[in-house]
Amino acid sequence: MRPRPALAPLDGADDAVVIGRVLDGDRQQFAQLVQRYQSALYRHAVGMVLDHDVAADMVQDAFIRAYTQLASCRDRSRFRAWIFQTLRNRCLDHLKEARRRNVPIEAADPLLDPADDPSEAVERARLRADLEQALAGLPPAQREAFVMHYVEGVPYETMAEVLDASVSALKMRVLRAREALGTALAGRDVTDSPPARLVIRRG
Repeated sequence: MRPRPALAPLDGADDAVVIGRVLDGDRQQFAQLVQRYQSALYRHAVGMVLDHDVAADMVQDAFIRAYTQLASCRDRSRFRAWIFQTLRNRCLDHLKEARRRNVPIEAADPLLDPADDPSEAVERARLRADLEQALAGLPPAQREAFVMHYVEGVPYETMAEVLDASVSALKMRVLRAREALGTALAGRDVTDSPPARLVIRRG
């Protein structure tokens, strides 16, 4: 019996086609899905757990689970929402662990760009630290919605699909997050600054 020929990469194919190839035995095609979504998943995980290393672990675990349970993805055209939900559940489980939840945000060191002016870099680092600490004080659902909308730029309609919530509910979460952050950051001049990137690491 001749070996089965390798199929061409499906860079432009939709998720359903790629998944079909994977389930038909061309497992290497799963790399297309990883390349397609790993950056967005990583940003989302960082926004939820506020830790780069943990976020990377969460994303890797989400892809492993997606690969091993791919046949259970009933609507292949909604793979994006399916794997985001997998990641979200892992992040929420992580946040429920008391040992993780009680790690102080002050233990994380902001990352600085060596090319920055020192004084400006220090001020931006302080602003990032303030924002990250304020974000850490939000309920996970509010923080997740705020980061998705304002940091990742995800429209409410897409958020509703990924998070399985109504647009109105998500708008309310974002509004409450903004109000809480505004209170926490009262006195800081952040109105003209774009949302700070969540660039923290464990100390």
